[in-house]
Amino acid sequence: MKTDIILAGVGGQGILTIAATLGAAALNENYFLKQAETHGMSQRGGEVVSHLRISDKPVFSDLIPLGTADLILSVEPLESLRYLSYLKKDGCLVTNITEFRNIPNYPELKKMFSEIERKVKTVQIDADEIARKCGNPKASNMVMLGAASPFISIPENVIVEAIATVFQAKGQKVVELNQQAFREGRHFALAE
Repeated sequence: MKTDIILAGVGGQGILTIAATLGAAALNENYFLKQAETHGMSQRGGEVVSHLRISDKPVFSDLIPLGTADLILSVEPLESLRYLSYLKKDGCLVTNITEFRNIPNYPELKKMFSEIERKVKTVQIDADEIARKCGNPKASNMVMLGAASPFISIPENVIVEAIATVFQAKGQKVVELNQQAFREGRHFALAE
């Protein structure tokens, strides 16, 4: 088993929380894990990307080579395009459709995504709206993790337990809201 994942978004969208959750889940399954992350700006709105490599065998490099990622999980649609060259031909792109317009000439993405969908398995989800409906607007990152989870070789219950581990310091209600957001995202992807 090996899953190489590019996590992409902008600062403040919870990319590092997704990475921590998947890392906890992988370790709970006794998988090997390597992670590398970069931050564009040190404030909200700057690019954030994390390379996450999970395997049942030792992983020697923390960076994913171009054209080999199994999955791109992007919390911001324009950022998914930035890293599309990392995705392998039979990989999957899971992206939020809610735009974070942090540049003055933000492009029209609808046409680009219709082209991409013809070439790559794509799940487009309005994670922000689903998170609001779950009662926790900040949980869009967990909705995204849920939508990506069918393409990750870690059982659903293990990821749900990892969410509890990551959020336990914030109280049981926050844990449950994030777990519900995860389940709603997973349900959306499986229904696609």
